[in-house]
Amino acid sequence: MTTRKPRKPWRVVITGPDVRATSEHTSEAKAYALVRAALGGDSPAEKARVEYWEDGLWRWFETVDAEDVP
Repeated sequence: MTTRKPRKPWRVVITGPDVRATSEHTSEAKAYALVRAALGGDSPAEKARVEYWEDGLWRWFETVDAEDVP
């Protein structure tokens, strides 16, 4: 396990039936842009877990449900 801060300290994990994807981002804004894109429209994705890097660990920041994205 590395304790160095990653170059992209924000991570999004998209889940749903037959969907499991992980993407890392340089900012919170970019992470949430993916959340909106991945959960909006007719996407089969149901949830997005947003995490950030702190003190050598990935920490949970928020879980967003597809029904909460316009």
